[in-house]
Amino acid sequence: MLNYPLTTLIEEIRLIVPLSETDIALLHALFQPLSLEKGDYFVQAGQVCQHVGFIQTGLVRYFINQDGDEKIYSFGLENEFVCDYESFLSQRPCRRAIQAIEDSALVIISFPNLQRLFAELTYGERFGRVVIEQVFVKTIRQLTSLYTDSPEIRYQAFLDEYPALSARITQYHIASYVGIKPQSLSRIRARWSGKDYTRLSSPE
Repeated sequence: MLNYPLTTLIEEIRLIVPLSETDIALLHALFQPLSLEKGDYFVQAGQVCQHVGFIQTGLVRYFINQDGDEKIYSFGLENEFVCDYESFLSQRPCRRAIQAIEDSALVIISFPNLQRLFAELTYGERFGRVVIEQVFVKTIRQLTSLYTDSPEIRYQAFLDEYPALSARITQYHIASYVGIKPQSLSRIRARWSGKDYTRLSSPE
């Protein structure tokens, strides 16, 4: 049995389905701890994603490297699941990467153990369906925004979705997520604040 606190994971699952004591024991048996230092990868492009993780503490970014240009399309924060689901479900190599921006503590579950979880958890199939639905909706929303929204709208959406994240990441990361150059984000911020932001920080 896992000698590691699963309190937050259990609380998050209980928001979706009820859990019995037997269910909780199963979670402890199937999840394992994983520590990532800042800069470590949860998975890199070209690798097969072998686990679904749950972030206890820390922060990760999802990004694609296109012709040497990193394009961030999402962030993973505390109390959120993290995975390249396309690679994980198909067991094929990733086309994107997931990297820790901060030192992060996670618990992870392998593909075989996740199938066991769905089968043996009292409401395992319902839990799996709801999580996948949430991932699908979030992915479609992000993709639609990338092709239809202006940079200003995407920046406002970033502030709305991640209200406390600006203090934890560089402005370079924000600009990459919005889909513009740092200088363009600087001009947006200057227009909004009335101040002249002449230079945004570069990646560490």
